[in-house]
Amino acid sequence: MVKFTICFLKKGDQILLLNRDFPEWMGAWNGVGGKIEKNETPLAGALREIKEETGIVLNDITFKGKITWTDGMTDFGCMYAFIAELPESYHYVTPIKVTEGILDWKDLSWIFHPKNVGIADLKYYLPKMLDETTNYEYIFTYKDSELIDITSTPFVQTVTI
Repeated sequence: MVKFTICFLKKGDQILLLNRDFPEWMGAWNGVGGKIEKNETPLAGALREIKEETGIVLNDITFKGKITWTDGMTDFGCMYAFIAELPESYHYVTPIKVTEGILDWKDLSWIFHPKNVGIADLKYYLPKMLDETTNYEYIFTYKDSELIDITSTPFVQTVTI
């Protein structure tokens, strides 16, 4: 069962990222999101988390797929991913300290720079989410906490997002 959401708020060639003060991905830049509450749809959970973490109120975001972490036998994490396209004129001053950490607009070139070690595992799925209309399920396989494989397959939606 998918319990989490992640959303990337995009404005032109920038994405609003959160450097979390708490696990998971503490100290790394990542999208905003969190746990889906009881009786909440993934979309409602993502919109609520965006508001809670950024103060930004949105009514519409685009579903972009599912991300799963596994050891090959047991799934130990899963989240639905979304993208919100904001107008380039959207005004949101950063960096800003919030309860969850620090929010800041980051250029796509910075996010995807091959020597950038300060981001979560976005480089494996965010480019496809930004460039393609097909939604994918991304499966990250770990052995002894080390990433050993990543696959992506078209995602067949079987639940209400």
